[in-house]
Amino acid sequence: QVQLVESGGGLVQAGGSLRLSCAISARTFSGYTMGWFRQAAGKEREFIARIRWYSGSSYYADSVKGRFAISREIPKSTVYLQMSNLKPEDTAVYYCAATQRMGVWKTEDYDAWGQGTQVTVSS
Repeated sequence: QVQLVESGGGLVQAGGSLRLSCAISARTFSGYTMGWFRQAAGKEREFIARIRWYSGSSYYADSVKGRFAISREIPKSTVYLQMSNLKPEDTAVYYCAATQRMGVWKTEDYDAWGQGTQVTVSS
C-alpha cells in the first residue's frame, strides 16, 4: 500500500515560485510512475506532470510546460513539483498520485492519492 503526503502549498504572487513535495510511504516501491494533478474550484482534476520513479523520464501537460518541473529524490522517497512564473489560473488544490502503469495521465489510471495542498496565486 502506498501512502502519499503533499506539502509546500501556499499563497504566492503572480510571477513567483513554489516547490511542492510529496512524501511517499510504501513497503515496496518499484515500477511506479508518480504524477501531479490539480483541481481548481468547480473544475475537473487535471493532469500536470508525471515521472518514472527509477528512470526519471518525465512528461508535462502543455499548460505547464516550460514553467513547472517534476523531479524525484530516491533516497528521500520524495517527488517534487517546482513551479515558476506562476499565474492566477494556476490556483488550485495540487495532488500527487502513484500508479504502476506507464505513460498514463488520466485520474482513473492512478491508484494512490495524497490529500492535496492548496496553491493560491494572487494577481
